[in-house]
Amino acid sequence: MYVQRNQSLKKLNTFGIDIKAKYFFKADDIDDLKNILLSPAFKKMPKLILGGGSNVLFTKDFDGLVLKNNFKGMRFIREDEQFVWVEIQGGEEWHDFVLFCLEHNWAGAENLSLIPGSVGAAPMQNIGAYGIEIESIFDHLLAIHLETGQLRSFTKEECQFAYRSSIFKTSLKGQYFILNVTFKLNKQPNFKVSYGAIQKVLAERSYENNLNIQKVSEVICDIRKSKLPDPKVLGNSGSFFKNPIIEKKLFENIQSQYEQAPSYPAGDGFVKVPAAWLIEQCGWKGKKIGQTGTYKNHALVLVNHGGATGQEIFDLAQKIQTGQMRGGCDVAEGIAPPGQPVAFLQEGRQIG
Repeated sequence: MYVQRNQSLKKLNTFGIDIKAKYFFKADDIDDLKNILLSPAFKKMPKLILGGGSNVLFTKDFDGLVLKNNFKGMRFIREDEQFVWVEIQGGEEWHDFVLFCLEHNWAGAENLSLIPGSVGAAPMQNIGAYGIEIESIFDHLLAIHLETGQLRSFTKEECQFAYRSSIFKTSLKGQYFILNVTFKLNKQPNFKVSYGAIQKVLAERSYENNLNIQKVSEVICDIRKSKLPDPKVLGNSGSFFKNPIIEKKLFENIQSQYEQAPSYPAGDGFVKVPAAWLIEQCGWKGKKIGQTGTYKNHALVLVNHGGATGQEIFDLAQKIQTGQMRGGCDVAEGIAPPGQPVAFLQEGRQIG
């Protein structure tokens, strides 16, 4: 076991924030991980699990132990007439898993193409994109308890998946390290291409009459690349805020004033309103404040233009949430509590 001290995490978070971890350990062996967790030197110490670093915003040095998920491997488990089960280690990059599915013609993950981050982090917030969430292909996961070192398997029901949430963000927050995830994939695709611009691009490329999961993934990758900056070029963590889910009646009131207001069904009597559209209506798209700001092509993305601190990015998020521009935002005020124009835009990153 090799524990590093005062380890820079600049290259291990997609915002590129230059902070240090007091202690740092790359976990790729269960026995070594157990020994670290139960060691008297580290047992009571604050711990932070780091996957791909794409869902965390560091505002200061971490005075504790950072555990980097470095478990690797993908393997076939079993199959029946309809489904295939595969086990993916938590340290694998999410998109590498999607490519693994595409290579074997296993369907279900194609809409989740090019999402940054690791497989182990994916269940924590039930990652989703283009009308699909991880729970649709999730079977179970194996995790280790940080305090006891005991292993536990979680079924889909036990994970309590919700919109960008799971039990690992609520009652069990900070208690488990996800070792691997088993997915249940389809042998025959069930295409979901009505979300966003997918259908339009498929038609432009004449893919509709000969559709397959590889073409769906190609289109989604190209759409994402056109909207989202590459974190290797411009520091960011993708979409920063959650889309608010509101009562349909309230949305109809907003739509009476803003006819072009977009929405998506979100269950009986509720709709999901794109946070990017709301933020753009408030005048934030493409704004730069110091070395941070919102991305020119997507208002939902906060960026580090180079040299920004985590605190500056956090402060920007707060300003957007509280509507500190143009004296607030009328459309947002129609949704949020009085005096908190954009407070419903829940900050989606883990703050360290």
